[in-house]
Amino acid sequence: MRERYILVDNLTLWTIEQGAGYPVILCNGGAGCCDYLQPIAEMIEDMAWVIRFEQRGCGRSQIAPHYSVETSLDDLEAVRKAYGLDRCIVGGHSWGADLALIYALTYPERVAGLLCLAGGRMHNDREWSAEYHRRRAEEGEQLPEFAYPFNQQVNEQVNRSWKSYIQRPMLFRDISQLDCPTLFVYGSRDIRPGWPVQQIAALLPNARFTQLEGAAHFLWLTHHPELKRVVRPFIAEITH
Repeated sequence: MRERYILVDNLTLWTIEQGAGYPVILCNGGAGCCDYLQPIAEMIEDMAWVIRFEQRGCGRSQIAPHYSVETSLDDLEAVRKAYGLDRCIVGGHSWGADLALIYALTYPERVAGLLCLAGGRMHNDREWSAEYHRRRAEEGEQLPEFAYPFNQQVNEQVNRSWKSYIQRPMLFRDISQLDCPTLFVYGSRDIRPGWPVQQIAALLPNARFTQLEGAAHFLWLTHHPELKRVVRPFIAEITH
């Protein structure tokens, strides 16, 4: 593995690379979390060149006064450019999967495939939110170990921007025309209801939705072998 700092909008972003082969960029969730996706990178490092990064304000990346969907897209695009990638697979977990999806909508010519783990939503539904909060309070949630503190300011500002982004009139038309191979993986015990992701998977012309029975939001914590068996063939389909 090799760490590297890149520059975007006069800010420094932390990145790390490992493996060799076709390029895959992974986006962690939050928004506001540091990177925690090394277990996913290790699943495919023998068949892919995996790049991870932390968005501005998160982990080892520089703090900035403003965070939004647009700055998140800028950060991801800056990573692609810094590593000299023409096209790549873009993947993510939770909010990172949402970011990967809207990146593909913004730069479809740059995306060879989409890997969306426990995310890929396009909604602001009150019933969904109420169910999520109820289940979080009643069931709790197993979390990975985060190396750096959560940035609440990033989370609040990006979520506010997201609510505006998903109100775009042509959003679902654009999604229905995004013809790149896409894999959605969701856990049956995720406290976040999965129906919005299933809807997006059904709307995309070249996507499939896979549910891991018994898995929660951080799928690999309890279902690492099962997730690996799903992810690796998908990467192989695109890279061979």
